[in-house]
Amino acid sequence: MKALVIEKPGSVILKRRPRLLAGQGDVVIRPLLVGICGTDLDILDGTIDPGYVRFPLVPGHEFSGEVVSAGPASRLSPGDRVVAEGVIPCGHCAECAQGNTNRCNTYDELGFIRDGAMAQRLVVPERLVHRLADAVSLESGALVEPAAVVLRALLLSKPTPGRRILVIGDGTVALLAARLLRLWSPSSVTVLGRRAAQAGLATLAGADRFETDAHALEPAFDLIVEAAGAAEAVQATVRLATRGATIVLLGYPGNDVAVPFHVDDIVNKDLTILGSFSYTSAAWRQVVELLNSGRLDLGFLVTHRYPLERFADAFEAVRHSDGARGKVIIEIPSDVRMP
Repeated sequence: MKALVIEKPGSVILKRRPRLLAGQGDVVIRPLLVGICGTDLDILDGTIDPGYVRFPLVPGHEFSGEVVSAGPASRLSPGDRVVAEGVIPCGHCAECAQGNTNRCNTYDELGFIRDGAMAQRLVVPERLVHRLADAVSLESGALVEPAAVVLRALLLSKPTPGRRILVIGDGTVALLAARLLRLWSPSSVTVLGRRAAQAGLATLAGADRFETDAHALEPAFDLIVEAAGAAEAVQATVRLATRGATIVLLGYPGNDVAVPFHVDDIVNKDLTILGSFSYTSAAWRQVVELLNSGRLDLGFLVTHRYPLERFADAFEAVRHSDGARGKVIIEIPSDVRMP
């Protein structure tokens, strides 16, 4: 098969590789659409913690595709449109037993430790594969992974109707947060971003207001979701929170970034600060259920599409792009022109 391979940090190439062999309980999937996120760039650049990645590696942990083959007793059939969880938990440790599959002690992960979806074939344990309804777009399917990350965090915050909500950030995770928060009927959703060009996407996501100047906002928010991954954004959460508010931290400022707080502000405002890592299997199932029921559509976030042989342009679009940029997608055709 043909696959995009990061051979080592800084070196990525489209090459032929042996087809993966499916074991008992596995499903062979043909990826069709694969999303690129900032973590993929970190893997390519070699800035990710080496304990979380293994080279050479086929990247791609956000994808949708179709079943090629499954076992004789499988609930899936060739041609089924599917998505699959990228985190492969052991299912046996204490964390998994409590449903905290995001904290599994011995998990693998597609696109990090195991080969990911930027290839013509992918092998995944059937227990992690979810069928998409016919009405669900493959674009929405390719966004299940980041949406599950967001949904897991929002569920921790226990949102209720009528809350005044602020989302800090204007990338994919922030825009997904604005969209998912609409499920709880907030009184308002404000998005605080950096790029004015993202205003239209924020409106499509469900934001009532888009700002690029934090000082234009009053400290009146009951729930704040920080999805910018910047120290100044984390600091702004405390200032912009009203008394009794909940702050959810989703961004990654970097391992060496420290954020100073005035502890009195946190105590006097009676704030709850939550961190959320990755997604659980339960959150993933809930996102798929929302899509299949028609209550959620995420396809509006796809703004850039590239065939696999133009992978360099796709990665560059994530790094630098003029105008509005949502999710950058790589299309995996049945036949790939080799360079």
